[in-house]
Amino acid sequence: MKILYGVVGEGLGHAMRSRVCIEHLISQGHELEIMAAGRAYPYLKKYFEQTNQIHGLHIVTEMNRVQKRKTLAANAKEVGKRLPENIAAYFDLIAQFTPKLVISDFESWTHNFARLHRLPIVSIDNMQIINRARHSGAILHGARRQFEMTKRIVKSKLPHCNHYMISTFFYPELRKERTSLHPPILRPEVLGLATTTGEHLLVYQTAEGNQALQHCLEQLGVPCRVYGMRRDISSEVSQGHLTFCPISEEAFLRDLASARAVVASAGFTLMGEAVYLKKPMLAVPLSGQFEQLLNARYLAASGYGMAAEQLSTASLSEFVGRTPEFSQNLEGYHQDGNAEFLASLDQVLDRAEAGLL
Repeated sequence: MKILYGVVGEGLGHAMRSRVCIEHLISQGHELEIMAAGRAYPYLKKYFEQTNQIHGLHIVTEMNRVQKRKTLAANAKEVGKRLPENIAAYFDLIAQFTPKLVISDFESWTHNFARLHRLPIVSIDNMQIINRARHSGAILHGARRQFEMTKRIVKSKLPHCNHYMISTFFYPELRKERTSLHPPILRPEVLGLATTTGEHLLVYQTAEGNQALQHCLEQLGVPCRVYGMRRDISSEVSQGHLTFCPISEEAFLRDLASARAVVASAGFTLMGEAVYLKKPMLAVPLSGQFEQLLNARYLAASGYGMAAEQLSTASLSEFVGRTPEFSQNLEGYHQDGNAEFLASLDQVLDRAEAGLL
């Protein structure tokens, strides 16, 4: 089957997940054309020559907080510059490729293409759980306004898909039809890791300028390997019990596999990898990102770690003290790699080819 595959460009989690799906689809004999935005484009281009670049939105963060005005301004400027390129890319695509189905990982252009040409569309992402599942009052406590706003955005992003496959490590009750929940989709580098339990915390900081986190870590007195906080370094820099590491996927995964526990924001990809590897996690959601708040609260509710909306030395100390408890709870989590998800994806595509989707 000819499949048009769209990948949103915000962060690399969508691209990493899509790489696994795309590799499987190609192995099953499907013919793909890939449309990717932002950081997803160069990542996927390394693996798939048939990757085309389109414009997508991105989020500006400072001091662990989403900067809404800067985000709007940056995206408005880019849309003006990139819109003609997006249109041209689709004209080229139509001339050379006639897809029979569209798969979108939270990417709007391919979704719109499917609607315009009346093609079946499958959504594969983690975001749709916000709109298509029921969430308890405890999970939404104090954040209902954020929830309602985010739900409207998610609902409007990819409406009326034929099926929604949601990647998740938590399983609330579904409230919508044509929806299924599946374990996190893991890249092969993670599936191949051999885990040990060391003394260090793996700390991953994605927003620049978060000096408060560094101060809390210094006060903690526990060995920490810190990624993302110093982006200008090319080799490790030690400062007391903190080791600042340059960005390296291989080194990061090695430190993740041997970590005592993880301290990071509440992005879904790392959280799913930590749960799979049975690493307790202290999740600190980016302020202004409800999806991360939801992830963090479900992580805590599952007993796999803690959620801290504002990090402090006290919360770090509590987390470190409770890591044996979280590790014991994680022993009850089981996932057969990507086997369940990929089998389900094949079933969805079989239904699409039979006209039953």
